[in-house]
Amino acid sequence: MSVSAVPAFVSADRLATLSPPPVLVDLRWSLDGSLGRDDYVARHLPGAVYLDLDTVAAGPPTPAGGRHPLPDPAAFAASLGELGIGWDDPVVAYDQGPGIIAARLVWMLRVIGQPAAVLEGGLAGWAGAVEAGEVTRTPVVRAERDWPVDRLADADLTASIAARRDGVVLDAREPARFAGETEPVDPRPGHIPGAVNLPVTDNLDVAGRLEARDVLAQRYGATGALEAGEVVAYCGSGVAACHDLLVLEEFGIHGRLYPGSWSAWSADPQREAATGTG
Repeated sequence: MSVSAVPAFVSADRLATLSPPPVLVDLRWSLDGSLGRDDYVARHLPGAVYLDLDTVAAGPPTPAGGRHPLPDPAAFAASLGELGIGWDDPVVAYDQGPGIIAARLVWMLRVIGQPAAVLEGGLAGWAGAVEAGEVTRTPVVRAERDWPVDRLADADLTASIAARRDGVVLDAREPARFAGETEPVDPRPGHIPGAVNLPVTDNLDVAGRLEARDVLAQRYGATGALEAGEVVAYCGSGVAACHDLLVLEEFGIHGRLYPGSWSAWSADPQREAATGTG
């Protein structure tokens, strides 16, 4: 099955029509550690397996790589194989609601050629049956695939694209963090010079589902991202930015992720930090 056979976002109604039935993956996670495996064990979608963001969808944190660098391809393949997720399995991932955490896994899978989608509304919007306990699938042997270089950007390339007239760098964080008014976790406040703030939460409606296409077209069009020669997205640690990249994919645009994001940029004292809304 090709990546294009499954849209990047699916509703609960659409989920029931997917064939073959996808593997459901629970990615509940929160910055303060209050959400995770225990919540999954207590209540999850029927048949869903749990995937830990910090240890499976990310490698060990470093100052240069940020808080959630992409994992080693071999380690990622082995982890998915242990969960029983093979190359022939389409995947639908969800989290506590808005899909911002689930988007990280979905983007990772789609860029290496595996069909995957975010379940709109997540567990919070799920009206069907749920179950408790662990779900175990039969492990499989899964070959590794390298992360495609044309879908990634490091700090130097991100800075270069931000300075180009035909380049756009999107910052998916909340406006206060972008402006440098607050910084709860990373070394310095502010944003990458030349970046445009496009808060990922604004991709969603009040029910936590993806906004209407015309609303998204207006938002993204205003940043220049729909016409740019190159687009890079970043956030605090390369997780939320994946949601922006999946939305861009809905418009046929394959942007780049800066995995280190602000956590890596701000840890380098040689990198300038801009503040304010401009």
